[in-house]
Order: sequence, then structure tokens, then C-alpha cells
Amino acid sequence: MEKKILVETSARHVHLTEEAIEILFGKGATLTNKKNLSQPGQFACEERVTLVGPKKSIPGVSILGPARSAIQVEISFTDARTLGVTPPVRESGDIKGSAGCTIVGPAGEITIEEGVIVAKRHIHLTPEEAEGFGLADKQIVCVRIDSDGRKTIYGDVVVRVSSKFAAAMHIDTDESNAACAFGTVYGEILE
Repeated sequence: MEKKILVETSARHVHLTEEAIEILFGKGATLTNKKNLSQPGQFACEERVTLVGPKKSIPGVSILGPARSAIQVEISFTDARTLGVTPPVRESGDIKGSAGCTIVGPAGEITIEEGVIVAKRHIHLTPEEAEGFGLADKQIVCVRIDSDGRKTIYGDVVVRVSSKFAAAMHIDTDESNAACAFGTVYGEILE
């Protein structure tokens, strides 16, 4: 049985705490939903920030809502070279000992000592979907993308299972460009 999964490109973005939102955008500020994302309850915001590293800055970076319990910046390795930072490859939420940067908004700025990561490529599945695929939470798989002229097999893909998820694989922009994974793309999960 083929195990097909939607493959989405997760571009650079920032997750902010309520406190950080007020520092960056002003007292009482809240995030404005611009567009719902494929993962239930997640959305891209109207608000944008600038990331500043030792080397350069990247303006117009998306914020994903809702607010979280910790600040997290997810970038590609190309972005990391632009900023002049050295982030580890990590699962979302695993920020201890990661890289830092400065986040600038229209009302203020925050310098974080850790929180900058390159997100580990991953697959979101509900428990029912995982069971149907014969996969388990934290299992590592490979995924083949058959694009025109740049077929790619991605290894080290972590399966993440939660009833709060919707089925999708997430890769960053570097990985997406490498496989010409543009538009609606499906990959095949290989074990």
C-alpha cells in the first residue's frame, strides 16, 4: 500500500509569547489572523518582524499564531548564513541551547539567547492516520518526492502524532527548492 502524504513548505517564521507580542507591537497588542494554516488552530498573522543577527537582518518575517509559551524562530540554513547564526536542527519546541538573535517590531525589540532552530523535517498525523499508515509517534522514516527532474528521498523525517494535527509533512524552503516541491506536492512515506 502506498503511503502518500501532502508535503508543505514551511517558510521562515516566528512564534511569540503574549509578553513578546506586547513588547514588539505595543501594550494590549494581539495577533491578527491573516490566513488559517493546515494545522488546526494555527494561523499566519498580518503582523511581521525583522530578524537581526551578527551579520545581517531579514525583514518581513511571518509570525504564526496563536501565542505560545516560549519564543521560537524557525529558519532555513540559508537564512542562518544570512543572519550569521548557527542554529541546530531540532523538533519544534526543543530550543534549549539553540542559537539566539534579535527580533524587531514597530514598538520595540527583544534579544533572545536561545530559540532559533532549523526545524527537523517532520510529518503530522492523527492517531488514526498513524495507525492506518502503520507508524508510531517519534518514528523516523524516509519520504520520496517524485518531482519533475529533481526526485528526492528525504531521510530523518520524524513522525509526530497528536489528535490536534492534520496529515501533512513539513519541510523548509531549502529542502523544498532542492526537490522542486512547488504547488501541491505529495510524497510517499518509506520505512
